[in-house]
Amino acid sequence: MFGKRSTTDARPAPPAPATAPKPAVAPHAPPPQGGDRLSPLSSAGLGAPISAAPATPARLAAQPQAMATDTRRSESYYETKGTVFGALIEAIDLAQLARLDADAAREEIRDIVNEIIAIKNIVMSISEQEELLDDICNDVLGYGPLEPLLARDDIADIMVNGSGLVFIEVNGKIQKTGIRFRDNQQLLNICQRIVSQIGRRVDESSPICDARLPDGSRVNVIAPPLALDGPALTIRKFKKDKLRLDNLIKFGSITFEGAEVLKILGRCRVNTIVSGGTGSGKTTLLNCLTQFIDDDERIITCEDAAELQLQQPHVVRLETRPPNLEGEGQVNMRDLVKNCLRMRPERIIVGEVRGPEAFDLLQAMNTGHDGSMGTLHANSPREALSRIESMITMGGYSLPSKTIREMIVASVDVVVQAARLRDGTRKITHITEVVGLEGDVIITQDLFVYEMTGEDAQGNLIGSHKSTGIGRPKFWDRARYYGEEKRLAAALDASDIAAVPAR
Repeated sequence: MFGKRSTTDARPAPPAPATAPKPAVAPHAPPPQGGDRLSPLSSAGLGAPISAAPATPARLAAQPQAMATDTRRSESYYETKGTVFGALIEAIDLAQLARLDADAAREEIRDIVNEIIAIKNIVMSISEQEELLDDICNDVLGYGPLEPLLARDDIADIMVNGSGLVFIEVNGKIQKTGIRFRDNQQLLNICQRIVSQIGRRVDESSPICDARLPDGSRVNVIAPPLALDGPALTIRKFKKDKLRLDNLIKFGSITFEGAEVLKILGRCRVNTIVSGGTGSGKTTLLNCLTQFIDDDERIITCEDAAELQLQQPHVVRLETRPPNLEGEGQVNMRDLVKNCLRMRPERIIVGEVRGPEAFDLLQAMNTGHDGSMGTLHANSPREALSRIESMITMGGYSLPSKTIREMIVASVDVVVQAARLRDGTRKITHITEVVGLEGDVIITQDLFVYEMTGEDAQGNLIGSHKSTGIGRPKFWDRARYYGEEKRLAAALDASDIAAVPAR
């Protein structure tokens, strides 16, 4: 999620996920005389032939990205698709489709749709027919019009504003697509399909829902009556190839020396807060930091919707739960953080700190769970510390401000600040350590900062990461305890000599 994304590595939509819901098609076999599978597929039963071809562009097989973004389909295309789809629903055996795997079901649906097209004399080119077949298979087995967007690895966000408007974010910029849904009911059905996979629901009684896709991508749905123009669906996509710190160096999000310091932070069990605005890459950066945790450590993660993808063998993943229809059974983030303290964790990682759980996370950091991490929304390291104080106060704790700040200073060692700049790139703008308390003021010192120096002719910001010259940070003794002081000294010395420019 950091840096400019390449727009040349997109791939065509893969087969629909095997976890798709259970619409069903009869197995591929000759239909009985009674017409169990294809009895509606007589020319009389399907009505008059359709002779007008839908006005759709040819399928851009070699350019799936352009197809997903630029296709403008006419109303006649959707009328034809609706006719074929209605005949398909009459022809399929829903009870038997559930017994087939996704690939077999997709092939069976394609066979039946081809028969429908032949019987109804629908005139279209081969490429248009393939496009229609893919659309209908995606509607029945996958996520409908979203499938080509989910297949692209260069998209960071998919934003659906009702059935007729779909936007995507590519290279940090929002673009409008030509993709649309048949109607708001189809969009709501796809939203239900997504959230039901993790046992949640979205309807009039529960119109707001957070969920995730099988690949970990975060999903938010808000449905009518709260959303006035139809369901609003937002998907924060994760790249199929998980980013590592080496990728962040390549993108110019951080220098090699800064990345070495981040590796040492993860290895030496330094309590770290990752701060940043919306879409700045906090979760991606947290995933990168966790890659340097030793395999023999017991890690417990707490998240609203499970997004973190840790590679260590000893990981326990916890996720919050919304209330049921009776308004009972809710398990919030604070409940998870409090409970994981009883699970003998060595590190606690909170996906996003946004409420009173900040108090419990600070207690965990200060009671033997060194190396715990979390993310929160803030625009600077100092703001991040102020937000922690505010969240603790909102939790109803009647503690003096100085006491809360003393707790913050004793618990948080480093704040890593991420930001999305106005040209769409993502940078790590600060690596800041918390030094201590002077009176009522928390004292911090920056180790690395990103300074913008200008803008090029294409509108890309020009700047560089610079060391502030701190030669012996506060966590030096911890680095020495873990045998990393030489690497830390080498990284700090090298960063003093050269600041690598980054676009």
